[in-house]
Amino acid sequence: MNFKKLLSSFWFWVLIVLIGSQSISMNILAKLKKNPKEEIKAPEEIMNILKRSCYDCHSSEVKEPFYYNIAPMSWIVQQHVKNGRRVVNFSKWYTYNKDKQLKVMDKLPKSIIIRMPMPSYLWIHKESALSKYEKELLTKWSKEIKEKIK
Repeated sequence: MNFKKLLSSFWFWVLIVLIGSQSISMNILAKLKKNPKEEIKAPEEIMNILKRSCYDCHSSEVKEPFYYNIAPMSWIVQQHVKNGRRVVNFSKWYTYNKDKQLKVMDKLPKSIIIRMPMPSYLWIHKESALSKYEKELLTKWSKEIKEKIK
């Protein structure tokens, strides 16, 4: 078998695998039914930051990019959404007990300094990066929320 046949055979099988992988879905819905009374309340500037930088993984209203339902990217993106919502879903904030709310607000400053938004997310969504000022603002806000919850 010559190299050209081997190469064309390789790409044929890659195409078959990619097409077949489309039938494997995680079915993590981007939009979930939400109740406005359950969504976190914050000053407008904070809400703008949360919606720009956090809501795509931590809310019931994820924006669906073109690759959201195209495997194998969909598996990665939908897994991030699933994990993000498990940690906190800001659209369901008022369904959490005080311990959960305190835990989230306690971890928020460290999360935004170390890993949030995720570097892999920022590759495509550069506009979601948090400035130093925004990180300070979120940190101050999380401390205020913790005091109100206690």
